[in-house]
Amino acid sequence: MALPSVIRIGHPWPLGASCTARGVNFSLVAPMATRVELLLFADGAAIEPQRLIELNGQHRSGDHWHVEVEGLGLGCCYGYRVFGPLQPGGHGFNPSKVLLDPCARAIGGWEVYQRGAAVGAAPNTHSCLKGVVTERDPFDFSSAPRPRHRWQHSVIYEMHVGGFTQGHGCPVSRERQGTLLGLIEVLPYLQELGVTALELLPVMAFDPQDAPAGRHNHWGYSPLSWMAPHPGYLTTGDPLQARQEMRQLVRACHLAGIEVILDVVYNHTTEGNQNGPTLSWRGCADALYYHQNPRGDYLDVSGCGNSIAANRPLVRRLILESMRCWAVELGIDGFRFDLGIALSRGEQLAPLDQPPLFEAMEADPELADLKLVSEPWDCGGLYRLADFPARQIGSWNGRFRDDLRRFWKGDERTCWPLSQRLCGSPDLYGGQPAALGRSITFLTAHDGFTLADLVSFNRKHNLANGENDRDGDNHNNSWNHGVEGPCSDPAVLALRQRQIRNLLSSLLLAPGVPMLLMGDEVGRSQGGNNNTWCQNNPLGWMHWSPDAEELALRRFLSRLIRLRQHLAGLLNPELPLAEGPGRMGEPGLPWREWHGIELRNPDWASWSHSLAWSLVDPLRGPLLWCGMNAYYQGMEFELPFRAGGWLRVINTALPADQDLPDSPQPWIGTKVPLVGRSLVLMLAPPLLEGCSLTPGDKQAAAAPVAASPAPPA
Repeated sequence: MALPSVIRIGHPWPLGASCTARGVNFSLVAPMATRVELLLFADGAAIEPQRLIELNGQHRSGDHWHVEVEGLGLGCCYGYRVFGPLQPGGHGFNPSKVLLDPCARAIGGWEVYQRGAAVGAAPNTHSCLKGVVTERDPFDFSSAPRPRHRWQHSVIYEMHVGGFTQGHGCPVSRERQGTLLGLIEVLPYLQELGVTALELLPVMAFDPQDAPAGRHNHWGYSPLSWMAPHPGYLTTGDPLQARQEMRQLVRACHLAGIEVILDVVYNHTTEGNQNGPTLSWRGCADALYYHQNPRGDYLDVSGCGNSIAANRPLVRRLILESMRCWAVELGIDGFRFDLGIALSRGEQLAPLDQPPLFEAMEADPELADLKLVSEPWDCGGLYRLADFPARQIGSWNGRFRDDLRRFWKGDERTCWPLSQRLCGSPDLYGGQPAALGRSITFLTAHDGFTLADLVSFNRKHNLANGENDRDGDNHNNSWNHGVEGPCSDPAVLALRQRQIRNLLSSLLLAPGVPMLLMGDEVGRSQGGNNNTWCQNNPLGWMHWSPDAEELALRRFLSRLIRLRQHLAGLLNPELPLAEGPGRMGEPGLPWREWHGIELRNPDWASWSHSLAWSLVDPLRGPLLWCGMNAYYQGMEFELPFRAGGWLRVINTALPADQDLPDSPQPWIGTKVPLVGRSLVLMLAPPLLEGCSLTPGDKQAAAAPVAASPAPPA
């Protein structure tokens, strides 16, 4: 890098480093600073700066420090030293540390980076990360427009980029395994499965060294930057290629009809509490970015040592700048906010009913029409689901997960909660089913058991994490079905497989926006570990070598997704269904009826373990009937009369590929036997006209099925 010769005052906008006609303009927010130094490095691996530029009062506009340096351009590596008064508690400004620009869109210096050197008073110049000047070009939406799937038809697939693109049998080329570009190679797999959106665990740059000794931060919930892609997911060491590779992935997803949602961590950073490293935000404006008490102690509702003061104007602006960077420049279709309700907290962590950050998101024309999803809880005990303080942000419905697990596990007092989840959780949303997009329904997610482990383990097995099994949730509502972990008993294995199908069917037949976890479709196991955050190994990787039984499960789920998409207007209606003909919300709309083994006689007793429901059209009569038996013994259910007969579409007690056949069979009889712990779905034949449950499959003529007993449990 040639040494610059002309230093100019510069401008406070835009934030970060941006190219000008003459060079590069640098702008840094540091409200309480008394002095700032800009350090220019030859490259990311440099251990000393080539030039130091001191910014004085002329380079300050309010809270911004800025300078324009002629002769610089793309690829320039830089950092800051920020001087100012120490705050009570002995932290705050630390000019011995070289700081990463919070607005850096690319990062260099990973080959020399040492997290430990950013702690204490000793200089870290030899081991610091550097910002890298990049372009700020917008994404080319003309050649790869956003798919913009409606919430009604959305099916989300949560995945870890690195974990999904490696593992034994992975079809991704070796040089691209574990990368963004590697994910492009397996998009056909996801298309065939039928999902409409990928929810990527954090791909913003995080600190892999933020982990116990000998371990690696794999999940990425340790943000080091809110704007730069994570270098570990790149095929090249060139920081300037990071944004291009992200764009390549998004473009490929858009052309495949798949949306990309980022799991973003704005509630905390990797800097931890006051004893943590000074890497970026802390050294620029410690008291601005982090909630603290009057003594300077950090307030923590993230469980990670600090909490971002998201609703302060300057912090809010940085978060919005980050979202625009990913949405406008890199093409992202939506965001999932980790511990999102923490972003609603104001001063001294007081919950706000009208958080300025959310108001700004919903008023921003470049952000308001994206898919926005949040966790409605934080580690400080705040939980707001129905009253989440934003109109256009959906929430993870944790009650849905828990209640479905408890029902199929066989717990008592589960039939009524199950009914509420199956009709849109009106008990959680003020008496009305959740509006489309407001309730994200799921059974499993990255933090918890996989679906295979949910039916195979009674307790977590997290010793590999090095925390003596103290980490991870102890309340999993799981059941091993008689044997803890792997087993060879055919009866136990068959029951586990049936339970997986019961759970998946319940999820996809319920209203809301269903979310699936990576690998659940092929029985991926983590060996009972329900917190694989530091497991960059087969425990945290995709299962790419499924056996015949696991492939059958994938076919089952793929057909189930296609069935849901075909029936989306009925299963996930824009207007809520009425609960019975006497309370019809809109004339002509179907209504729901609840049943037990007898029609219109549901058993709501605490000891009940079975439930049935139907959807009835005022003109066409019954359209759908579903029986759910979580009892260990079989039961016979009355079936509503339908002049045109029924098609048996799902019976989870039948063998693989017969449980949800590509050509559903007509049903003869007025009753339906359900074996213990099974689910049966009946549909009116007209509903399946034009529906292909398997890509490339042709509808075959169906032969009647007699109302004979189902196979034994």
